[in-house]
Amino acid sequence: MTVPKKVLRKVHGTSRRQEYSASTKRALVDVATELFTAQGYAGTSLDEIVAGARVTKGALYHHFSGKQALFEAVFVRVEDAASESIKRAVRGTEDPWDKAMAGLRAFLDVLQQPEYRRLVIQEGPAVLGYEKYREQEERSTYGIVQDIVSSVLASYELERSMVETFSRVFFGAMSAAGSAVSSAEDTKRAGAEVEVAIAFILAGLRQQAESGGTLPGPADLVGESTGPDED
Repeated sequence: MTVPKKVLRKVHGTSRRQEYSASTKRALVDVATELFTAQGYAGTSLDEIVAGARVTKGALYHHFSGKQALFEAVFVRVEDAASESIKRAVRGTEDPWDKAMAGLRAFLDVLQQPEYRRLVIQEGPAVLGYEKYREQEERSTYGIVQDIVSSVLASYELERSMVETFSRVFFGAMSAAGSAVSSAEDTKRAGAEVEVAIAFILAGLRQQAESGGTLPGPADLVGESTGPDED
């Protein structure tokens, strides 16, 4: 069957428009990433972004509703790249403890990247708002934490709800560690200290698991309160 040339031209033209649109959007996100990292969200104007991307404001508004929407696209790109970096670090690691340390070190490496510290840790919560920020974090990295924690706790035969609680606690600890490292004067030293602290916790869990011990339940930790002995 012969396809009419008119149809071929139409398809080809549509494809070129799509490619141009994609390249325009990519240029806007590239320039916005650089400017937001260097100057912050508040210190960066849309005029600077479109000038750097060599496009019109109309082109920007074709892809994004405004500066906040553009920041969100930048945030997602940086967060997804970090997530992929951590996944690569733990991929193929069978030993759960080695996997946990590999994931921790990969995360700490990510925290040494200026764009991640500025855009995700420092600017993200204020620009996106707490709820959306948490949603984005959980979408990209919570699953990795869940997988690592599940592997580490597998030998304890815990209920799913308890594994979920551990995952939430460790996820919160990693978020807090990110804030601590990003605000430190010496980010490398702060990262090393975080690694030592979390490695110490993991070592305790590992020793307990390898000795055949069990984790105490809530009832074991909260005993019945008794007063002082009476004469």
